[in-house]
Amino acid sequence: MANISEIAQLGAKVLRLKAQAVTAMPSAELQQIIETMQDTLATTLGVGIAAPQISVSKRIIIIASRPTERYPSAPLMEPTVMINPVFHALSDIKEKDWEGCLSIPGIRALVPRYKEIQINYTNQQGILMEAKLEGFVARVFQHEVDHLEGKVYLDRVEDNRDIFAESEYVKSQALDL
Repeated sequence: MANISEIAQLGAKVLRLKAQAVTAMPSAELQQIIETMQDTLATTLGVGIAAPQISVSKRIIIIASRPTERYPSAPLMEPTVMINPVFHALSDIKEKDWEGCLSIPGIRALVPRYKEIQINYTNQQGILMEAKLEGFVARVFQHEVDHLEGKVYLDRVEDNRDIFAESEYVKSQALDL
């Protein structure tokens, strides 16, 4: 039976809190949170979700890059649960690209993010993991980790003219084809 949660929207206090580290692993509570995140994400066109988006202030994200209507050129990867994720940039090079958010529907913006990052997290089995991410998946990871810090992608926009209504974003992309 699916456990689908309402996605917290911009203005919800939980989106502005610094999420708490997960300390008890494994646990029934942790498994329930992860299942709800997975089930909720599966009902969307999103490529990632953070626990604060289901109103749980815990340091858990899921990255699930896949081509969708919202992100047609996204690479395909297995959904990956990451507990207490952290990263550091492998260079100072940032790239601006388009982002949207399940918590801020109808808006897209150009957001600068590091192109290459080194990540560390704990998986569902309690094993410490390490990986190097680049491009789109690195962007999604940084976006989701921002949620754990009480930030949303609009906080990173450098110029308000880089914020578009989704309908205008779609028109601009059609012109680029």
